[in-house]
Amino acid sequence: MTPPRLPLARYVDGVLGGDTAILARAITLVESERAADADAAAALLDAVLPHAGRSRRVGITGVPGVGKSTFIDALGIHLVRDRGERVAVLSVDPSSPISRGSILGDKTRMERLALEDGAYIRPSPARGFLGGVARHTRETILLCEAAGFGTILVETVGVGQSETAVRSMTDFFLLLLLPGAGDQLQGIKRGIIEMVDAIAITKADGDMLALAERARVEYQAALHLFPAAANGWNPPVVTCSAVTPAGVGDIWDLVIEHHARMVANRQLASRRRAQSIEWMRELVSTEVDAAFRAHPRVADALPALESAVAEGRTTAFAAARELLTLFRG
Repeated sequence: MTPPRLPLARYVDGVLGGDTAILARAITLVESERAADADAAAALLDAVLPHAGRSRRVGITGVPGVGKSTFIDALGIHLVRDRGERVAVLSVDPSSPISRGSILGDKTRMERLALEDGAYIRPSPARGFLGGVARHTRETILLCEAAGFGTILVETVGVGQSETAVRSMTDFFLLLLLPGAGDQLQGIKRGIIEMVDAIAITKADGDMLALAERARVEYQAALHLFPAAANGWNPPVVTCSAVTPAGVGDIWDLVIEHHARMVANRQLASRRRAQSIEWMRELVSTEVDAAFRAHPRVADALPALESAVAEGRTTAFAAARELLTLFRG
């Protein structure tokens, strides 16, 4: 059962005061799909916006079985215990296309980090939203920043056709891969490879160490085929183990180096501005689509037109034009 909505001032004071219980309720508010909550969510985000934007935002994705949650658990422990960071993990659970339900089990997969006072783990269902992230991940980032978390880790569902949306809301994009290149390299979309800021070969320990090193060399050679980023950054390929945990601290050193370079050449501010514009356009598209589908004439005609397209009695082009005419009229 959803708890009753709090007064706006209570949300703002709680978030800015670092109260994780209020933060959780604030995130629930901005994630709400109820129209009655939209104005309150917008007012809350406006109120905390001046206190946001000061974190390092890191997107983490990877192939199935690579151990994203285990890696984030080890990285988070390193940041909280060794570096004194406050870390928020926004972890997106895959949703069932049938029930739209999700497991939301990331706190059980990050057992050590979940017990740390300096860490906050927020699992959210993807609910079919493309890009490997939840629909309101950007809003959640702002709330966590306003609550004083200096590091935001965004764990995506997994590498897929539209996984690169996380790149549009983070500063550093890390791709996790398993030892044993070859087939993996063929299966990963070029678009993701072109966007990564670093690749980490996981499970580089024990009998897998030599295989992980060979994969590192192969991936590094493959990355040389791509042009360097605008800031001159050449994505490195490293190995790591969440168990030992060798290499985990080195990966964070790369994040620090990359962040410092982006600040120095003013690309961080430029990227953040571009991301804000993209966020606005995405929200407009979402609302326009919702208004389109809710339009009475469109809603009445849509089932018949979808059947006509599916059965080949009309083209998708003609059906779309008819629906748009109904919407505009």
